[in-house]
Parts: sequence; C-alpha cells; structure tokens
Amino acid sequence: MKRVGFAGASAVAAGLVFQSVAFARGVSPYLPLNLEPEIERKIERVLILGDQSVMSRPIAAATVLAALPKACKVDQQLCEQVQRYLARYTRSSGLTHASAEVAAAHGADVTLPDRYGVGSKSHWDASASAFWQPSDYILLDAGAVAYEGRTDFTGSMLSLGTSYAQLDIGYRPHWFSPLSDSSMLMSTEAPTMPSVTLSNYQPFTPLGLRYEIFDAQMSKSNHIAFDNPAGTSFTEKTGNPRLAGIHLSMEPMSGWSFGLNRLLQYGGAGRPSSLKDLFDAFFNPSKFDNAGTAGAAFNQQFGNQEGSVTSTLLFPGKVPFAFYVEYAGEDTSRGRSYLFGNASLSVGVHFPRLWERFDLTIEATEWQNAWYTHSLYLDGMTNDRLVTGNWFGDQRIFGENAGGHSQTVRIGYEPSFGGSLELQYRRALNAWYTLGHYKTFQDFTLRYSRPWHGVIVGGELDAGNDALGSSFSRLGAFVRYDDNGRGLTASLLNALSGDSGELGEGKRGELFIDAGINHYKREVDLVEETMRFTERTKNTEHFAIGARRAASTHNDLGTRVEYDNIAGHSLIGVRLIDWRYRLNIPIAFGAYLGAARYNLATPAYGFYYGVGLQWRNVLPGWDVGADLRYDDSIARDRLLPGEPVSPTNRPDSFYNVTSVIISISRHF
Repeated sequence: MKRVGFAGASAVAAGLVFQSVAFARGVSPYLPLNLEPEIERKIERVLILGDQSVMSRPIAAATVLAALPKACKVDQQLCEQVQRYLARYTRSSGLTHASAEVAAAHGADVTLPDRYGVGSKSHWDASASAFWQPSDYILLDAGAVAYEGRTDFTGSMLSLGTSYAQLDIGYRPHWFSPLSDSSMLMSTEAPTMPSVTLSNYQPFTPLGLRYEIFDAQMSKSNHIAFDNPAGTSFTEKTGNPRLAGIHLSMEPMSGWSFGLNRLLQYGGAGRPSSLKDLFDAFFNPSKFDNAGTAGAAFNQQFGNQEGSVTSTLLFPGKVPFAFYVEYAGEDTSRGRSYLFGNASLSVGVHFPRLWERFDLTIEATEWQNAWYTHSLYLDGMTNDRLVTGNWFGDQRIFGENAGGHSQTVRIGYEPSFGGSLELQYRRALNAWYTLGHYKTFQDFTLRYSRPWHGVIVGGELDAGNDALGSSFSRLGAFVRYDDNGRGLTASLLNALSGDSGELGEGKRGELFIDAGINHYKREVDLVEETMRFTERTKNTEHFAIGARRAASTHNDLGTRVEYDNIAGHSLIGVRLIDWRYRLNIPIAFGAYLGAARYNLATPAYGFYYGVGLQWRNVLPGWDVGADLRYDDSIARDRLLPGEPVSPTNRPDSFYNVTSVIISISRHF
C-alpha cells in the first residue's frame, strides 16, 4: 500500500468525516450494483465484519461508512481498500465509476447472469457514472450501461430529501434479497427501468426500520391478454405494464434482520391501474388478483404479484459468517393471502474471511413451477424479455414455467503478489416434466484484476453450456477507473473509527446442534378439501443445526435448519425467525417462523411456526427442549403423468403436519 504524509491523509479523512455527517441528514449516493464485482465483494465483506445486514440493494455509501469502525478492527487491510474507494464520493462532484471491456466469444449466445442483459456473444460492454451534489439534500447522478445491441441509463437519477426519506427519480436499480448472486423478485438480470423511488438508508425507531417503495414503467409488451365480450377467446393488446415494489425490513439488534417484499405488475393497454386498484390488490391479493379466468372477472383481475420473506443472521465468531434466507411466492395459496403459492426457497452463507486471504460464498435456490409467467401478461414478469428476478428464468425456453433448482459457489483470493482473484461456478437444472428436454446449465467464471497506474486492469473468462446443451465461452479484458483514494492511510482509519464498542463475550453468539424424537400427525388434502384425511400418529427422528446471538440481556435471535422424516419423505425447515427468551432461572421459552420443504414427487413448500420450552445447561453445554410445531398447508401442484385429478380442476395438493418434538441440544 502506498504511504503518504500525515497532513494529506488527515485532510482527506476530515473530508470523509464531514461527508458522513452530511449523509446523516441529507441524501446519500449509491454504490455500483453488479458493475464492479471486485470492489463490490470487498464492500459486502466489510458490511458482514461491521455487523451491518444487507436486505436490499444498491447499497448507500453512508451504510458502508457506518460499518467501517467495527470491520477495521477485524481486517484493516480490507478496510483501507474500501476507504480508498469511498474517497471518490467525498467531493461535491466527480466521476465515481467507469468500466470498459472488450471480449472474444464462441458458441451459443447466453444471457450472463445479473449483468443487465449482457449476452455471452457481446464483443464489448461499458458503464460509467458521475455525480454532482450542490447541497446535502440534492444529488444528481448521470450513468449508463451499454453493450452490443442495447444502451440504458442505469444510475442516472435525481435524488432529493433526507436520510429518512430519499426520493430517487430516474434509472435506479432495485434488488430485493439478502442473497448476492440471485434475487427472486428484483435483480439486475434485466435492463433498469425508469422509476420513482422513496426509501431511507438510515434506520429509524428502536426496531431499526427500513423501507423502499417504487413505481416503474416496464418495456412495451404486445401480449397483454383480454377476454372477448363473447367469452369465446382471448385477444392480445399492446401497452407498457407498470411495476410497483415495496420492501420493509427491521433490524432490532445488530446483526439480525427480517424483511418483507412485494411486487405488483399492473396496468398497460387499459388494464386496471388506479391507486384504488393498487391498494385493493396489495391488501387482498386473493380477492382482487386471483379473481379467476372467466368472463368479466378476467378483464377486471388486477395483474401479477410476487412476494417474499427474508432473514439474515450475522454470526460474529472466530470465523464470522452471514447466513441468509429468502422464501418467496409467485401467487397466494388456498385462498389465503398470507400463504405462498408456487413458492421458492433460497439459502446462502458467506464467509468474508477464511485463512486471511480467502472468502467463500455458497448459495442455492429451488423453485416450483409458474415463476415469471402469467395468464394476463403473456410476456411474464419480464423487461425487454428478460426476467426481473432470478437469473435462472432466462436459462430456459421463453415462456416456459418449469420448476427447478440452482447453485452458486464463489471463492475469492487475494494473492501475495497483489490483485484479486475470483472463481465462480453456477449451475441450474429445470424440471424434467416440461417440454424443454433441459440439460444442466453451467457457467464457470474466472476473474483477475489489479491496480495499475491509476486504473484497475483485469481479465475474465466465462465458459459453460446452456440449458439446451450448447456450449459457450467468452474471454474479456477490462479496464476500470481507480481514484486511488488520493492517499488515504491509517490516519483516515483512526478518524472514522472512534469507539465502535467491542462485542462482549455474551454478544458473540453460539452454535448448536439438536437431536431428538418427533411425535407427529399428518393431514392430507390431495384433490379436494372434502376428501382430506388424517393419518395416525407416528414417531420419527429429528435433527437440527443452528446459530443464535444475544439481542439483549434476556433475548436471543437466530436461525436453524431442521430435518425430519415425515411419512417416509424428508421435511427440511429453515427458520426465518428463531426467538428465545432466557429467564433468570435456567429456563427459556421461544417462538419461531420458518419455511418448509417436503420432498415429494415434486417438492412441496409452506410456512411452519411453533413455540418451544428449554431447560438450559442441564449439564454444562447441554440443553433439553420441547417444541410444538405446525406445518401449515405445505403445497405442490400435481404436474406429473398419472397423478389424481380434482373434480373441480384444482391443481394443488396440501399437507398439514402437527408435531411435538423432544430434543437434546449441544451448544458451543
């Protein structure tokens, strides 16, 4: 690292500290989203080490500043790299990002995941952004993303307001998930839409509340369906659907967050689009957004909706990590607005610091059928024919509604000779029951970059095969703008850090494993509710692994993954909320909410919830517990040949499971 004199570093430090004060009462610029992978990964690592959860993106620069004091006590070199990068935001105007890449390509043309629509056969791509901030409460950004065949103005926006209410008008990207490689609802898979967004980057109230509300215009669609007056056929009209989104999250304690997200696709070609229509569909989607497909009801149906529940736990142990969950639904289920239909479950873990030079991210998603397709909007939840959410939606035949699963593994390495090296592997497989005859999509990415004479230079190799079995490869070389921080040193670190407050031993958290017996009863509703039946009670094994950390003197929050064998099929649960209250005596009680996956012919999904009682430290490090749990309407569509048919054409089957679990727990 280049050393500079104390005076120069102090001047820059003072500027950054002054700007952080401005962030606290004015608007904040956003950091690039999937445009500079090298620094973005380092920023994500700083946030984990700094005990700052990420529930939506793009990330405000002020959020990273808040995480630096704690993170710098764990990895000073990483913090200095991020601080040098943030220095470009300390002035009242300037260039914040510029990148250009040239590439040679071979084979099939595949949409590269999360890159605003860039295809593997694009021989070039470029992006840039600059800003002007005439006052704390006004910020003007100019940005663009371009590649072969398309240019959009990602990053161009006018921002007005304060830290509690920042209004962004323009091409602001959105990402509604704690996962870094995929997001079921909103991501950067498609080009950015023009939108109006209201959000806060500084949480308020003791619950640490954050919100984001936007309304965007989607690309033109020629396939918006209407029912003919005669009721004998459907017509397709042309228009621009709108997309409304809302994100709400809370962080009542440092390092644990819980979020709710919704998307509503509506309007276009004369479909319902009033504010009343929007509110009706938001608060009662089962009534106004699932009105049926016959007669006038079809034309009055509001539109298309998606929703998700997310959770993140940052574990501050000797090997810190982030564990995050996203449970999403493409529809409601069983006529109940709180149940997800056509669900998906995503989980991930990120180790920001392994053996000093490595970091590791592992993420996995499984989804049921019907994602990103719809009976009204025949182009589905897409913008310029690219899905607005998870990248798997573009790795299949357009309009196909197959279920499937995907996985991502990413390893980062900072070699002793300098620079950053990253290896990433993605795979996805669509379900076999569709007409696509799909193969396993695979994408290997190898990227190396390093600073060189005021810029970042590097190379990237993408290679693999698409979902139909055709191979592709792309070799690129890129150069990116590097401000070099103008000499930030340890003086800046000290100026920003202050007293972060070391985590006490009670705050460090604990890991635990459970083993026990599940005494359960299963209720089955295969084709009609009037034909449902309840099986006799049975016993099975129960296993779990989890983590928790103290939220206060008596409260703990955490997560866990559970396994049970229910009627010969595995039932895996992931807790989104896992709360425990410790009494002054060695007794604790708790409550929880989770997402369950039932391994049937095709996976079934649903919420589960319950309460528990625990006798702590029966022996040192050993606990005994009892849980009462209910798995509510775990659902799957009957899609396979030979499955029973409902006399009313109901497509789905439901399973309820009531359990009493007795377990022994070992905590560390």
